[in-house]
Amino acid sequence: MLVDHPRIVAGGGAFGTRLREPRTLAILAVGAVLVLLIGLQVAAWLNGFDGPLASLARDYVGTPKSMSVPWAGLILALVGVNARRRVIAVTAAIGIDAVWVALRLLDGKPFTVGNGPTIVLTALAVIAAVRWQGRERTDALKAAALGALLVLATKVGDVWLHVTSAVHPTVLDEYLVLADHALGDPSWVVGRVLEVLGPEVYAVLHWVYIELPVAAIVVAVWQLRRVVPTGQWPSHYLVRTFLVLGLVGPLFYVLFPVVGPMFAYGADGAGFQVGNFWPSMVPPIDRDPAALPFDAFTPRNCMPSMHTAWALSLFLHTRRDVDGSRAPAWLRWGGAFWLAATVAATLGFGYHYGVDLVAGAVLCLTVDSALRAPERGWGMFRVRLVAFGAIVFAGLLVAYRYLAVPMAEYPVVSGAIVIGLLAAVAVAFHATWFAAAPVRRTEPVPA
Repeated sequence: MLVDHPRIVAGGGAFGTRLREPRTLAILAVGAVLVLLIGLQVAAWLNGFDGPLASLARDYVGTPKSMSVPWAGLILALVGVNARRRVIAVTAAIGIDAVWVALRLLDGKPFTVGNGPTIVLTALAVIAAVRWQGRERTDALKAAALGALLVLATKVGDVWLHVTSAVHPTVLDEYLVLADHALGDPSWVVGRVLEVLGPEVYAVLHWVYIELPVAAIVVAVWQLRRVVPTGQWPSHYLVRTFLVLGLVGPLFYVLFPVVGPMFAYGADGAGFQVGNFWPSMVPPIDRDPAALPFDAFTPRNCMPSMHTAWALSLFLHTRRDVDGSRAPAWLRWGGAFWLAATVAATLGFGYHYGVDLVAGAVLCLTVDSALRAPERGWGMFRVRLVAFGAIVFAGLLVAYRYLAVPMAEYPVVSGAIVIGLLAAVAVAFHATWFAAAPVRRTEPVPA
């Protein structure tokens, strides 16, 4: 029979073998990224907003949109080269940035940086591909790809935010504000607390909120610090979780469009808000919620809270080293601080409802469970955990949309169920991945 043919049993013959070759897979991945970028750029042109390629072009020869992301991408790329080349690359990037800063200031444009690291990151990838060989080339290209993906992910994310507002003229905030009664309306509570604490605390939390990618790079560089001396890549590290979360999470923005309390219930609603309630007064319970018409430019990017998901993933990856040993105290405390400050910012700035954060946390634990310790395979322990997390995540979204009124009318019971489900996923995650005492591995970490 056909299925008994040895070439097919082995994996699809010569064509299947070629598809599994690293070079072929890399070419396919690059091609897929290019198709995505070109498609999004065309969509952006047709709808009158910036596209990823136009934004990327300004990183090379114009005014970069972000000062920190290009540098974060370059720093991540440098984990794949030796110390001498790191010094050369950083020096070159600083020099190029200095030239561009001077030209912009002479032209009366605002101060910003980012051209240098973008150019050097590209040059590093080209030089590694053309001139270097063996492990030196492989490590450099893999690290450069991670750095480039970080930069490109932000470009794609910016376009996706425009898409969320273009495809949904209405938002579901009236449902979430009801569901949030079950958690005690935390956005209103934290918003009032931040008003009392003053501008200094606000400034610190705002910096933490916007510089989450920088904190992630610090953790990722620490996790990947042994790549060059050992030639071994960890089987799992923070960047993988960050990128997969960024791919999966925003898909729900178009399924569950929400703008957040500062827009739907605050003065930033540009006339579309229900009223100016946030953060001084909790809106009364409306037992007949409906989709709320909203403007065409505010992103519908609340459900789930991706900042919470990313900050939680950062916290998880600061608990232990990639070899299973306990992480140093400065990293563990730093991860805990970044998570706590990010949660305070997302709520206190009015960007999210509390139920958004619960959904984001469940999504993070589910995605990280699918990615963590791939050498252990997909046994029932992983299938159960990922399935449980996915069911809880889906159940929360369904409850927020269709059971919002009962959640507001019975807040104690509803809140206990929501927090209990999150706790159940967290306990299952801890029991699967962290319950055993940290033990340093003696064998090489799989690549």
